[in-house]
Amino acid sequence: MSVQPAIAQAPSRLVLEGVPRIHFYEGGPRCPEDVCLPSVMRAYLEYLGDADFGCKHCLASNPTCKVFCSYSFFMGVTGAAAFLSWKKGWHGDNVAIFYMSADPAAPERRAFASIGYAHEWLEKSPGEGNEALFRQRILESLQVGRPVIGYGVIGPPEPCLITGFDEGGDVLIGWSFFQQFPDFNAGVEFEPSGCFRKRDWYKDTSCLLFVGEKGERPPLAESYREALKWLLLVVRTPQVRPEPAAPAWYQERANGLAAYTAWAEHLLDDEAFPAADEGTLRQHHTVHNDAVGNLAEVRWYGSQFLIEAINFLPYQMAEDLLHAAALYAGEHELMWKVWDLAGGNGNPQAYTFMPDPAIRRQMADLVLQARQKDAEAANYIEQALSKDTGK
Repeated sequence: MSVQPAIAQAPSRLVLEGVPRIHFYEGGPRCPEDVCLPSVMRAYLEYLGDADFGCKHCLASNPTCKVFCSYSFFMGVTGAAAFLSWKKGWHGDNVAIFYMSADPAAPERRAFASIGYAHEWLEKSPGEGNEALFRQRILESLQVGRPVIGYGVIGPPEPCLITGFDEGGDVLIGWSFFQQFPDFNAGVEFEPSGCFRKRDWYKDTSCLLFVGEKGERPPLAESYREALKWLLLVVRTPQVRPEPAAPAWYQERANGLAAYTAWAEHLLDDEAFPAADEGTLRQHHTVHNDAVGNLAEVRWYGSQFLIEAINFLPYQMAEDLLHAAALYAGEHELMWKVWDLAGGNGNPQAYTFMPDPAIRRQMADLVLQARQKDAEAANYIEQALSKDTGK
């Protein structure tokens, strides 16, 4: 059936109100959420009123109030909690979690399987594309009260939330992690709510993900169990091996434990940090600093995920999972030490410390200490699974 009649009948404006905002950490009482997919999933489930699981350490309300926070849950089931990747050179996309396996859609597939919701991808067609179909499907989803997860729209091909449209679909409305970044938001306007308004959005949208009907949610014990197995695979797979036809940027990545070694080796390369080249220093420090921040956050939430898993898995697994959680938390602390070597987290002059070989060698040593903790944590997770009497 042609998509044009449906588009012609669309209202000029349709906006879903009350969809939680997603954003990089800006301070304040709520816990940081800087990994896009788990945060998008958390916000989506909260909007649907179906986020009654996860850790209870959210500080959005009174600290004495036990609020479920599914961000840590999605950190675990997607595999982000165990993720680290490093491609040879200095690449800004090292923190993209779709590199964790040969299947770039594995994090989404596992996230939706854990909550019992159907989902469907819509990719761009080659050649002239399929903008009309994109518009129609967005309209259909919004009309039944479901935001659309868009990849790109503003900034890199990371997930955002499309919560509405205006001017018959010429303008998309929603929340993006990158909507306040000058490098990405040229021409972007804003709703009174703070949501972005983006024109000419199709060219910057790589694909769409639609959330379908809710089925039966698997028992949480099953979701935690499957996640633990997946975390082990993510951390112990040294290199992603996608299909031979995969683009070059997907190849030759050190993952899991191997990524720590590659990262440390890059820090020890004195020629990569020329004191007289501010541009190179800034770029290389940014890649390094992104890895520090990402590792600190995902391992911290990973520790919360492992602690929460104890409530649903056989008691024989608890001691090993607590050991693994402590090691993950230890990695988080080591990354703060890495930050301290360059003047502290958020220091705008941190890049100026990088030409000093002595400082970078201390950083590399801390990265390798984190690797050791990660390997030990994996051993404890494996040991816990060997005691799983409920599998």
